[in-house]
Amino acid sequence: MKLSFVIPAYNEAAWIEHCLECIAVSVDACSLQADTAFDVEYIVVDNNSTDETALKAEQAGALVVFEAINQISRARNAGAQAASGDWLIFIDADSDLSAGLLTDVLALIAANKHVGCGSLMHMEGLEGLAGWALRSWSLLSRTLNWAAGSFVVCRSDVFAELNGFSEQLFVAEEIDFSRRVKKYARQHKSRFSVLRNHPLQTSNRKVKLYSERELFRQMLRLFLRPRKTMRDKSALDVWYDGRR
Repeated sequence: MKLSFVIPAYNEAAWIEHCLECIAVSVDACSLQADTAFDVEYIVVDNNSTDETALKAEQAGALVVFEAINQISRARNAGAQAASGDWLIFIDADSDLSAGLLTDVLALIAANKHVGCGSLMHMEGLEGLAGWALRSWSLLSRTLNWAAGSFVVCRSDVFAELNGFSEQLFVAEEIDFSRRVKKYARQHKSRFSVLRNHPLQTSNRKVKLYSERELFRQMLRLFLRPRKTMRDKSALDVWYDGRR
């Protein structure tokens, strides 16, 4: 079995080495314990960065794929096209994969009842609107089995059959994908679940980079005009204005 770790990265020079290191440490820990041997590959998708993201990723041993159009869906899909693994594990560059979470993924794969999974998230020091938003998302994620975009696992043949993440969407592509992969799973008497025991540790940097007013304005825009906003990159500053 082979796992392909796919990391979309736009100007992530400050984070990419640590992300890859966390994955490698977790892989080493799980390799010693896993009942079934597995191989891995690391694919970083340079989403038209202007910093040293690609250089640092290459120096860390990752295969670097270039995607010129700055869009999360396109970056993930480009990484998947370059991948050779049986399973795809998409993880954001500002997230830390733990051995516990990877162990849970390997157990899920070994049970042979799932076509993929997501994970709950944990962010340090969230208060106010941001804390409320994370708690609300966690409730939706647990209840509806919607994967967070920061961590999505899918069998590679299923991902290809579903044509990957929608490139019509600039945000919420993970929700769209979760819905489609769950439908596929039901039709094929399989499952897609959100793992809960070891939440993914991910950065709270947006809370530091944006004021509560800015975050509220972005959430309100999505609430009032969701379909139009999700397809309009210019209306999604919190995701695409380049702050790092």
